[in-house]
Amino acid sequence: MTPDIDALLPFLLKRDNVARYENGVVFIGDRRKYPFERTFVRCDTVECVARAIEQMVTQGGGPWVAAAFALAMAAREVEGKPPDAIRAHLQKARQRLVNTRPTNTALARRLAEAMVVADEAISSGESAELAILTWLDELRDRIYRDYAKRGRFGADLIDDGDGILTMCFAETAFILSLAMAQQEGKDIRVFTPETRPYLQGARLTAPSIHELGIPVQVIGDSMPAYIMSQGKIQKYFTAADLVTLDGHVVNKIGTFQLAIAAHHHGIPYFVFSWGPDRESPDRDSIIIEERNPSEMKECRGVPTTIPELDAYYPAFDITPPYLVAGVITKYGILSPYDLRRYFA
Repeated sequence: MTPDIDALLPFLLKRDNVARYENGVVFIGDRRKYPFERTFVRCDTVECVARAIEQMVTQGGGPWVAAAFALAMAAREVEGKPPDAIRAHLQKARQRLVNTRPTNTALARRLAEAMVVADEAISSGESAELAILTWLDELRDRIYRDYAKRGRFGADLIDDGDGILTMCFAETAFILSLAMAQQEGKDIRVFTPETRPYLQGARLTAPSIHELGIPVQVIGDSMPAYIMSQGKIQKYFTAADLVTLDGHVVNKIGTFQLAIAAHHHGIPYFVFSWGPDRESPDRDSIIIEERNPSEMKECRGVPTTIPELDAYYPAFDITPPYLVAGVITKYGILSPYDLRRYFA
């Protein structure tokens, strides 16, 4: 990764602060405690990493990085054993880690790549741990260069004086687009819904943008349509946990209703994405993670209603392609209807 990219990023998104690996131990930046504390969760087992992902220690692009490090840890645990035993141990670890994120298929795809790398090392009598770590280091170098490309495309979409709406924590490419627009002297302001029940918008997005010196306002999840009607928002940007080949966008619950409101007000909605999942051709192929309903009856551990009430918590929603102005990829800004041609 080029140093200037890291310099543009806030604390939460600097490479080693997402997750890192030290002598068989994975350290994961604890996003549950940010911005009040800058701490890391120490994991010395695959199960610890899996639970950290499930318990929202990390989210967005963080889970697949932590999971890849966990796979390296698993390889270390069985180093020197027969090849079949190593492969079986890695497969068991991979499956446990994949199960932590049924909707965001990036984790499953990255671990599938890591397993290929590990298998080649095992067949050659080399260290699977070292092979996975080397692969991951090179992959992250490339990914951060791609972040910069997508950030550049995003910054070019931002005009001087724009009010920008986002949802949840759109992470690195989005933050880079804001930083690049600021460097060019563009006067921008960002509105970020708080994103209940985990408050990623209030705790992660807003402090990260504020750290860069960009004006940002935290708003309630039900406020964007009214603020749009005031003419304060000109662009809507999010990341995507999954994009299908036919252009459906899966992201944090609430993204869809904001896309509807943006469409009504003539505000373009742009999505930062690596590209579609080739194994997800259409809406019917999507699995929406449903989290424990009890999480909807509290906010950061504080009850918000009586425990006897029923609740429902789908963690993601699906925005159809007709509401998406463009998908920002490393190849440029693509129509959601044209993704299959580029990626299939």
